[in-house]
Amino acid sequence: MADKATQLKTMLAATVESLGLELLGIEYLPAPGGALVRLYIDVPAADTDAADGDPADGEGGQGVTIEHCEAVSREVSAQLDVEDPISGNYTLEVSSPGVDRPLFELAHFARFAGQTAKVGLKLPQDGRRRLTGRIASVDGETVTFDVDGTPLTVQVENIDKARLVPDWAALGLAPSKDKKGRAAGGARNADNTPRDNKRPGRKPAGAE
Repeated sequence: MADKATQLKTMLAATVESLGLELLGIEYLPAPGGALVRLYIDVPAADTDAADGDPADGEGGQGVTIEHCEAVSREVSAQLDVEDPISGNYTLEVSSPGVDRPLFELAHFARFAGQTAKVGLKLPQDGRRRLTGRIASVDGETVTFDVDGTPLTVQVENIDKARLVPDWAALGLAPSKDKKGRAAGGARNADNTPRDNKRPGRKPAGAE
């Protein structure tokens, strides 16, 4: 994370926690017209797992509501007004992590080991600034990704931004693929019966 984002997270984490929520991380995006400060909040994983009855779920984010975001926005806005850590104008946004959740810390990578992440690097490594790969392991201050079958170990300090890549098929939001990579199941009618995509044959003139 950028220095300003780190400073803001240190300042605001306790405020968010006092509301029974977790501050996952902060994006601080300066711009000529005013900075954007975006907070990502989550319901602690233990609370989410207890609510859905699945201790292995580990997804989190399912319990974040508009009311949570509004409450955090009010408390954080008041704190920023008092402590005034940002010079100039800024816009505050509070968001749930979503299915493509951002990963800010080593603990986040460890929690979602085995899943695929899209990563941007601060400095090029092996000739690349961006990579997409499966989170293979976390060791010390490094994260190892499996990129097309090749391991790539990255220092966490060199990670600029990282997000999970959703498995849309597993989430039920995209058709699953067959062994040849084609969408399984084919098109279906409104009554969920298979749709026949063949064009009707033409009959000779005068045929019944």
